[in-house]
Amino acid sequence: MNKIDTKVLDDRADRDAMAEEWRRGYEEQVSSDKVVKNRSGLEIQPLYWPEAGTDPEFDRKLGFPGAGLMTRGIYPSMHRGRTWTQRQLIGLGRPEDFNGRIKKILKSGASALSIIPCNSVYRGIDADEVEPELLGTCGTIINTEKDMDICLADIPIGEISIGLNDPNPFTMLAQLLVVAEARDISWDRITGTSNQSDYISHFVANHMFYRLSLTGARRVQLDAIEWLAENVPNWNPLSVVGQHMQQAGATPAQAMGLTLASAVQYAEDCKACGLDPNKFLERFTFFFDISISFFEEVAKFRAGRRIWARLVEERFGVTNPRAKRFKFHAQTSGVDLTRQQPLNNIARVAVQAMAGILGGLQSLHTDGYDEVFTTPTEGPAKVAIATQNILKYEAGLCDVIDPLAGSYYVETLTDQMETEILRVIQEIDDQGGMFKAVESGFVQKAIGESAAHFQDAVDTGEQIIVGVNAYEDEADGTSHPAIDRPDPAWIQKQIDSLAVYKKTRDQARVDTALEALRAAARSESQNTYGPLVDATRTGATQGEIIAVLRDELGFGRPLVVA
Repeated sequence: MNKIDTKVLDDRADRDAMAEEWRRGYEEQVSSDKVVKNRSGLEIQPLYWPEAGTDPEFDRKLGFPGAGLMTRGIYPSMHRGRTWTQRQLIGLGRPEDFNGRIKKILKSGASALSIIPCNSVYRGIDADEVEPELLGTCGTIINTEKDMDICLADIPIGEISIGLNDPNPFTMLAQLLVVAEARDISWDRITGTSNQSDYISHFVANHMFYRLSLTGARRVQLDAIEWLAENVPNWNPLSVVGQHMQQAGATPAQAMGLTLASAVQYAEDCKACGLDPNKFLERFTFFFDISISFFEEVAKFRAGRRIWARLVEERFGVTNPRAKRFKFHAQTSGVDLTRQQPLNNIARVAVQAMAGILGGLQSLHTDGYDEVFTTPTEGPAKVAIATQNILKYEAGLCDVIDPLAGSYYVETLTDQMETEILRVIQEIDDQGGMFKAVESGFVQKAIGESAAHFQDAVDTGEQIIVGVNAYEDEADGTSHPAIDRPDPAWIQKQIDSLAVYKKTRDQARVDTALEALRAAARSESQNTYGPLVDATRTGATQGEIIAVLRDELGFGRPLVVA
């Protein structure tokens, strides 16, 4: 792969024609009479670029947002015309607890939902299979379509985007579809993303999340992508996750390279199943961590966007501009937050959020300052949302598209990050692709080495962490804020409710549906996701569905290296 692709611009008309094309796209999204001024009364243009002919390198590498390599953004107007979605991750206690919290969060300014289930759900078991004191401490207990219905009570699910932190085999999405069906909401109105669909990242860096074997997860992943493309056309079935790998210790460049290598693997698998890259790649999304290394993160996202646009054209023959878009959600990095002096985390989150915004993200979760201890409590969650609103409305970060473009430092760093990212992708290619690189432990070893290197820098003081190895305050009394714990009586009520649910359903229908799912899993030609939705519709729990698929497709085991 060439580092810089010149034909994207060489085949086009001159700069003036390109600028005019961009302006037409911009004005389709933003009224032409919209004027933005700063506090000094100076008018702010939506986009800045060099005088014609003064910087040909700028033209070759950057061009205009929404076209070509899309270094400057995937939409012509970017945040000036369509600001990022504020998608705060929420999950606690029982479904009723989630519903009450999300309504408050939406009133505070969040514009989309993101549901985190209880760790028992991530493990693929129901509430009646785990110690009660462990339930609801890190997410919401969601075992059935009834639980999902309560979570989303009075929420217009046909009008708001929903992120489901729903690992393979995507039982939460099946529950959402059944709820929509019961509310007479067409599935083509359901929009959002399966945020935890990237099984590769789970095997690499998040061992709690897997429920099936590596090969079994691969099978169900492809089944879901194929079935959803036909039945839920506006849902994003795949979010390729760089967050897990970066939080496990990968450097920002390394995380981007491994994420793009994973996306290539998924695209190759989809193409091998007969799917059209010009169609299925429109629904590929990405999910990244944003560290506090401000300029490095901005450059990471700009380089990743440029590489992806070129890569899908060269490897998969993509001609559809929508299929070249590098759409990504980002979360401020919990790894950078500290237990010591936790209020300092508010500043860290603000810096991280700015890096993601200036890097061109499409949706954002800002961590609560207490997220190092627990799922964010209500007060810190509101501060996290206010942080986004301050950056959006007070700091002027939406005024200009790609405002750091043209900085000697930022452009040089973007080029350097691109080189390093491509080196990582080539390493994975040399291993035979991401699936084989994970099977062999190559990826896990590389991430472990990066993690150890960073920790050594912290231990020696080379890397300063305020409040941890420098500027410590022995008198600080805020190092462990109070953590809300679910009321044991309410948790028991949830367990009792599940027992009643199982007792009052039509068990014969459930058994028949689960056997149909089992038969689909055994078949080499039958899609498993339709039968999974059918089983959910009859009242099968997520634990029962996953148990059947584990029996047939194998249990997930850690793939770690010494």
